[in-house]
Amino acid sequence: MQVLAETERLLGTDHPDTLTSRSYLALAYRQAGRSAEAIPLCEQALTDCARLLGADHRKTLAHRGNLALAYQEAGRTAEAIPLHEQVLVGFERLLGTDHPDTVAVREILVAAQAHKQQEQR
Repeated sequence: MQVLAETERLLGTDHPDTLTSRSYLALAYRQAGRSAEAIPLCEQALTDCARLLGADHRKTLAHRGNLALAYQEAGRTAEAIPLHEQVLVGFERLLGTDHPDTVAVREILVAAQAHKQQEQR
């Protein structure tokens, strides 16, 4: 958290390095099983990236996917699925249906949908 605060102070909240620091901190929280702390960082990173680069930019789509994964890890699968679907549509448009990143997102979406069905049983 200290690195992010210093990056924001020195470079500003909209600097690309600040966005990267925020994303890395969110990832560290997710990897530590602290998804509740990761989610606000992921949400802010997505909002900032969409504002700065546009909703369909590849980095914005990646941030959207990261937020979806954080939601899933927090047990918020119903909120994660629409985000995964948006990422898949964006990757299909930007990268094509057979690109490895598109295929990976498709697999993540299918797994999330299966998990949601299990939750409903």
